Amino acid sequence: MDGLEAGLIDYYNIPRLCKECRGVMIFKGVGEYQCESCGYVDYDDYGKVRLYIEKHKGATAAEIEMVTGVSQRAIRRMLRESRIEIAEGSKTFLHCEVCNKDIRSGRFCNECEIKLHRNVEAAQREELRKKVKIMGVGRRGEEGQRRFIREEQ
Repeated sequence: MDGLEAGLIDYYNIPRLCKECRGVMIFKGVGEYQCESCGYVDYDDYGKVRLYIEKHKGATAAEIEMVTGVSQRAIRRMLRESRIEIAEGSKTFLHCEVCNKDIRSGRFCNECEIKLHRNVEAAQREELRKKVKIMGVGRRGEEGQRRFIREEQ
């Protein structure tokens, strides 16, 4: 296992070995893992938080931390990653990193996210335009299309 994989396991508290029989835990989806030997089911931090939120809509981060043992810092990280979102009707919000507008999950509001993507797209177009120019297309005084026309025999 390389350093990145080990970091992710620690970052999300992913269960690797079964607590019951020490067998290998297999990922089943949405934060759930099952032992391949005895069938014991366990959850990573995301799975614990998600299960709790499904049963207790509108729970606060402090309440979730107290019951699940997942830190509020990890819960905020999940909110920023848009893995979970703040319940509708809540008085608590995250704030867009660009315009400071109230949002329920992620890092940006819809408007700023669209602007961000459009800026990235424009930068990609400009980069492509530069590469095309370097390859000789669009140079003055040259008829590039002539290079590709076959003379009839």
